[in-house]
Amino acid sequence: MAVNLTPPGPEDLLPVKGVRLGVAQAGIRKSGRKDLLVVALAEGAKVAGVFTRNRFCAAPVQVAKEHLASGRPTRALVVNTGNANAGTGEAGVAHARTSCEEAARLLGCDPRQVLPFSTGVIMEPLPVERIVAALPACVAGLREDSWGHAAEAIMTTDTVPKARSRRAGGATVTGIAKGAGMIRPDMATMLGFVATDAALTQDALERLVADAADHSFNRISVDGDTSTNDSFILIATAAAGRCDRARLRDAVLGVSQGLAQAIVRDGEGATKFITVRVDKGRNEAECRSVAYAIAHSPLVKTAFFASDPNLGRLLAAIGNSRVRGLDVNRVELYLDNVEVARSGGRAPEYREEDGKRVMAKSEIAVRVVLNRGKAATTVWTCDLSHEYVTINAEYRT
Repeated sequence: MAVNLTPPGPEDLLPVKGVRLGVAQAGIRKSGRKDLLVVALAEGAKVAGVFTRNRFCAAPVQVAKEHLASGRPTRALVVNTGNANAGTGEAGVAHARTSCEEAARLLGCDPRQVLPFSTGVIMEPLPVERIVAALPACVAGLREDSWGHAAEAIMTTDTVPKARSRRAGGATVTGIAKGAGMIRPDMATMLGFVATDAALTQDALERLVADAADHSFNRISVDGDTSTNDSFILIATAAAGRCDRARLRDAVLGVSQGLAQAIVRDGEGATKFITVRVDKGRNEAECRSVAYAIAHSPLVKTAFFASDPNLGRLLAAIGNSRVRGLDVNRVELYLDNVEVARSGGRAPEYREEDGKRVMAKSEIAVRVVLNRGKAATTVWTCDLSHEYVTINAEYRT
């Protein structure tokens, strides 16, 4: 059960002019569920993306990067769930290309104008014949108002579809994402697609997608694992013309952060949503090191699951952050507004019942004050439960 996360309603999702979406049931891994998505873009749309740095990056990641680098304007995205097409060698690349070729034939464009994306089980051959057979249904069902169905079609172990919309003056920003496990992106998320009808230059779009990833999907962790398929795509169709750049950035970041936090709230087996804030570091890099030392620690995450204020685990994680020259006697630690540690140990005013009260909540804020400078950062994570082990132990069965 996701932590304080409900599915978006159709009225919550705003169509983006120049973007049409169509879904189908291809039976890629399981029958009777939406598992194939086509996103068709109007002429003149611009696309930028960031991708996983995992050296075993999936075949669709390789092909998508190659097609973007070709300089040809992107006209469509093809997204399948149920199979990652990763660890599949040259055959996997060929299957990704086949998906692009068939979509291009149906849409009347060059195959290099189609970007493929996959998510699901790794090291299993992609049943490309099922994708090819279902693509006509996707194309026939293309509509501007299908964002909700699109969010459902890219789910794997997600329990809730993830989609958000914002206005930026006369422009619209809408996005979808999927992810619940194997989440510790260092570029983006499992899969994320955000579109706006604002007009942007290619350079501005590429700066914005990197900025949005850095302040949203690069700030989350469910289990500390980076996927082979992580991809985050930002689309600008220009249908609404130019808008205020600051307002557009706020809207894109708002949608991206909402999607990133939804991934954490829906983390596999998660029962708690945890915000880790690190203040007064010398630079953002060391703040992030401390935040992720907490967010990645299995001992810390299991303590949150048990609602156990085991403060030693938090202090040990901070001390293990490899921040050079960290003076632990200057560090302050808070759970919500309860000060639990300072001067190298337990705060004199701290009471165990206060810690238990905070740890029993479904949403918890951890704040670390390093007292070394003016930098700060925030990371979002979740607890680690028995259910996480069960989901991943039975993932292929």
